[in-house]
Amino acid sequence: MATTVSGVEITGTMEDGFEDVLSDDAVAFVADLHRRFDERRRELLARRQARQRELDDGGTLDFLPETREVRDGEWQVAPPPPDLRRRRVEITGPTDAKMVINALNSGADGFMTDFEDSNSPTWHNVIQGQINLTEAIEGTLAFEDNGKSYALNDETATLLVRPRGWHLPEKHVRVNGEPVAGAFVDFGLYFFRNAKRLLERGSGPYFYLPKMESHLEARLWNEVFTFAQQECGLPHGTVKATVLIETIPAAFEMEEILYELRDHSAGLNAGRWDYMFSMIKCFRTRPEFVLPDRNRVTMTVPFMRAYTELLVKTCHRRGAHAMGGMSAFIPSRKNPEINEQAIPKVRADKEREAGDGFDGSWVAHPDLVDVAMEQFDKVLGDRENQVDKQREDVDVTAAQLLDAQSAGDEYTDEGLRNDVNVGIQYISSWLRGNGAAAIFNMMEDAATAEIARSQVWQWVHLDIELDTGEKVTPELVRRYAEEELEKIREQVGDEFFHSQGRPKESRELFERVALADDFIPFLTLPAYEVLD
Repeated sequence: MATTVSGVEITGTMEDGFEDVLSDDAVAFVADLHRRFDERRRELLARRQARQRELDDGGTLDFLPETREVRDGEWQVAPPPPDLRRRRVEITGPTDAKMVINALNSGADGFMTDFEDSNSPTWHNVIQGQINLTEAIEGTLAFEDNGKSYALNDETATLLVRPRGWHLPEKHVRVNGEPVAGAFVDFGLYFFRNAKRLLERGSGPYFYLPKMESHLEARLWNEVFTFAQQECGLPHGTVKATVLIETIPAAFEMEEILYELRDHSAGLNAGRWDYMFSMIKCFRTRPEFVLPDRNRVTMTVPFMRAYTELLVKTCHRRGAHAMGGMSAFIPSRKNPEINEQAIPKVRADKEREAGDGFDGSWVAHPDLVDVAMEQFDKVLGDRENQVDKQREDVDVTAAQLLDAQSAGDEYTDEGLRNDVNVGIQYISSWLRGNGAAAIFNMMEDAATAEIARSQVWQWVHLDIELDTGEKVTPELVRRYAEEELEKIREQVGDEFFHSQGRPKESRELFERVALADDFIPFLTLPAYEVLD
């Protein structure tokens, strides 16, 4: 049954404590965001579609001539607050209580808690996540699991929050019959309820902004921040936001994105997994942009390295932090051989980032915090960051950013099977309400699942031939889906597979987003239609 709060229709079930989150004034604030900014949000999404049509017709991307003055100008972002000056290691994960406690206690400098890629946006997860974060700020969050108690330490990581991207709706919150953007719900509820709490405790409302494709989308966020601060009586610049550069179009507008958010900017982050997805997505029908097995596209391939080096140079020129990418490996406490193979790769990845000038980086598991921290400690010593490392040696061209062929041309049967298996397993996890799924000792989220299903789509539509000599066809993908599902059943057991795994629905959704005639922009959009 729908509930009406401040003229806003709430169709989600009102569980214990939800009424505190969805108070009249908090919901009215979210509704104000919708009424003021949703038309512009929709215009910007339409602009994305128009640019995609240009790329489909053979167009390209380049640095914008109309914003050359911004790139050539002398300006700096506002300085960071004290608890954002040192960011050597940030851990990421969803907003469930156990994750929040373990991440805040992990020894990392920061914890990016996530309403986006590592969160399945069930109504329960969205609102209970808000409750968990408020309790974490107040220091009262606690959790019990199998007789074990979890509570926060006296000293915890700095909290940063990632709301959903501009494209995702929140179907349980409606204004005049229209769903409110997930971004407005996540940001609005968190900011309205917690900004003053955070300031009283010596911190502030800090955010990560995902999936943007242009500086105009950053401008909209800046307008949202300005309005929110004015409405709540907070000084301009109180909000700080780090933007994930995780789309190819955004890589050409890094300077402009920093400029639009300059009073609120906390830097840029190299969102490596979505960046690979974006390369496939933007140029999906063009043979010169086809990528090899997703696990072979490492951060050392030329087009990925060009993007990260440009990010460091851009940030440091403007006095902003450059944050490195995710290490998604999940250490095994039962199989040390897996760790012996994987941890040296994580160490080398963080050593490269620290050497390149990044001010910090991401990990997905508490056991990797010390591994990453060691590499940044070696380079930074007693300095809070290395913004002074200007990287004037870097000169990246548009051609280098677009050089997908530099990743190689290994299209393997193993790679296709991995894409199918991970895609189906992740969708199954997401439909069960878990957006961060440990699969093959890797933390898979919506971004990595997007790479998997979009790669299958690309290989099918470009008639890619595998190392076995077999061409990738819809029929082959469907056969592999059946075979990989059987492997998954054997792995998880009949009872879980049939009672919770939703195998038929997961497979159908995967095949829908991987084999559709027209490319579906985000797998989470059709998946959200069947989510509780």
